[in-house]
Amino acid sequence: MKTLGEMIERNARFYADREALVFGERRLTHGEIATRARRFSGALYERGLRRQDRVAVLAMNCAEYYETYRACEWAGFLLATINFRLAAAEIAQILKDAAPRALVFEAQYAALVDSLRAQMPEIEHYICIGEAPSWAVAFESIMEAGPPDGPPIRSQPDDYAYLIYTSGTTGRPKGVVRTHRAMCATAESCALVTEFSGRTRVLQTTPAFHVGGIGYVNAVAWMGGTTVLHRGFDQKAMLETIQTERITFTFLVSAMLQALLDVPELPTYDLSSIENITTAAAPVPVPLLQRGIDVLGPVFAVQYGMTESNACWLPAHEVRPHGTPEEIRRLASVGHPCPGIELRIVDDYGNDCPQGSTGEVWLRSATQLSAYWNNSVATIDALRDGWYRTGDMGYQDSLGYVFLVDRKKDMIISGGENIYSREVEEALLQHPSVIDAAAIGVPHEKWGECVKAIVVLRPGEVVTEADLIAHCRQLIAGYKCPKTVEFVDELPRLPTGKISKVQLRKLFIR
Repeated sequence: MKTLGEMIERNARFYADREALVFGERRLTHGEIATRARRFSGALYERGLRRQDRVAVLAMNCAEYYETYRACEWAGFLLATINFRLAAAEIAQILKDAAPRALVFEAQYAALVDSLRAQMPEIEHYICIGEAPSWAVAFESIMEAGPPDGPPIRSQPDDYAYLIYTSGTTGRPKGVVRTHRAMCATAESCALVTEFSGRTRVLQTTPAFHVGGIGYVNAVAWMGGTTVLHRGFDQKAMLETIQTERITFTFLVSAMLQALLDVPELPTYDLSSIENITTAAAPVPVPLLQRGIDVLGPVFAVQYGMTESNACWLPAHEVRPHGTPEEIRRLASVGHPCPGIELRIVDDYGNDCPQGSTGEVWLRSATQLSAYWNNSVATIDALRDGWYRTGDMGYQDSLGYVFLVDRKKDMIISGGENIYSREVEEALLQHPSVIDAAAIGVPHEKWGECVKAIVVLRPGEVVTEADLIAHCRQLIAGYKCPKTVEFVDELPRLPTGKISKVQLRKLFIR
């Protein structure tokens, strides 16, 4: 299969009566998903949309979101996802950049969308999920009016499938476009390494606007399996659904795993159906990963990827918190490159780094982005001779396991020495009173920069700045240790679960 539209049709032919999507009381089979994809894409075609025209979505997780995904995939429309957590000005900026001809939005955002309409003359069709205002059309009425056989167009392998904006770890989000061919390669690769099958039942709780909101949904669909969708993350609802829907796979970022493990009633739930829990987006602290395995069993895998590409995988059978010292050490890695992924560790001059030396992670594969939308400068910076330069710093050990140490732009340089924030954060997290931590560089008149730690303590714990600095000195070199520590109730995070270093710098660099 070279297009996601072909995947939809294949599932409708071979698995027509198998559940494809469960959302609350709604249960849609693969056959029904295909029918509704044809109808909705046909209705958009009748309203003037053609292949590669943009359709934007502003909504929380719901069945209609994924029906819009499938309709665009079927016909070759380019689906642009909008982060509903953004401010109105930020949403306007992304809509102007994507220039969609149609906007699908939830009724709860009607006032916000209405306030932006005068700025968006390129949007011709407003389609509302729920009760539609006078200037929009109801999603279901559009669906019902669509032709059963769909439009006279189909997606092509080199059509762009999605326009997904990055989480903005280093500033303004960039629009990433990946082709149907790339997204099919991604789905196949993800299904392979996660060992999905037609009986796999994925619990999807992360936002649909993020690449993690469609990646595993596509991977399980690639095998004709089932996605059970939640509106958003709620740890108790998640446990209940795993039990009642016999979920076999789910995806958690570090903060979600922490919340799940802290549910007092956790031991009372039947979670025996779980075969794999993948952690990704940001490195999970080793102590938290160890705790998760102690409580839930050896079901955890680690993934490293980004909006732009697949990258690495540490499978569950290699995640052994009570194994040999070497196996425990590798818990801090993101594993090996996935099948089909070429990976290099490169210095500032484009040379491959020796084993064990830190450099920038470069990737090349069939899964990677084609370009950054409307941003040739960023595209040229990121793509060189077919290689995608990730901006992540890491190294490989003697067996090729990949260890990430920092974002290149987050690296702290103090007195001419490179300090990687993750090394500092891992040291802080080994203190029993620390539940979350981040390290940033702040100006220093003598050293240029020095390390500042921002720390969240476990409830009821009392630790001083001096205590934490002394703790770090036992684990890492003195020049890497925090010079100051700020205690906060929580760290600012991006929708992906990553700590927002941009926000921390705004808060703590004067």
